[in-house]
Amino acid sequence: MTAVAPKVIAVVDDDEAVRTAIENLLRSLGLGVAVFDSAEAFLASPAGLAASCVVTDVQMRGMNGLELQRQIAARDIGMPVILITAFPRDEARRQAEAAGACGYLAKPFEGGRLIECIEKALGARD
Repeated sequence: MTAVAPKVIAVVDDDEAVRTAIENLLRSLGLGVAVFDSAEAFLASPAGLAASCVVTDVQMRGMNGLELQRQIAARDIGMPVILITAFPRDEARRQAEAAGACGYLAKPFEGGRLIECIEKALGARD
C-alpha cells in the first residue's frame, strides 16, 4: 500500500507573521504547505506551481494577489485561488470572484472560514 502524499497549499504573503500563522494552521490539519514572500517567488518555484491551491494576500509589494490570480489563469495552471486582505474592497472582491476565486476573506478571519475555502478549492480540483 502506497502512502498518499498530503495536499500542498501554497501560501503567498509578504507578511511573515501571517504566512507563519496560516502555515501552522494548515500543517495542524495534515496539509503540506509551501510558503512564499512574493507572487514572483511563487511563480518561479516548481514547488509552488505544483500546489493544489494557493492562498494569497491581495496587497503585496511587486505583483499583487489579483495579478497573481490572473497569471495563474493566463498560464493555464488550473490552480484554485483564495484571496485574503486587510483592505477589503467590493471592486477587488468582484474581480476575484469573476476570475473564479474560491474565497475572498478580510483579515482578521477565523481559521474555520479559511478551511472552508480550502476544502471548496480542493473539492474543485479533485
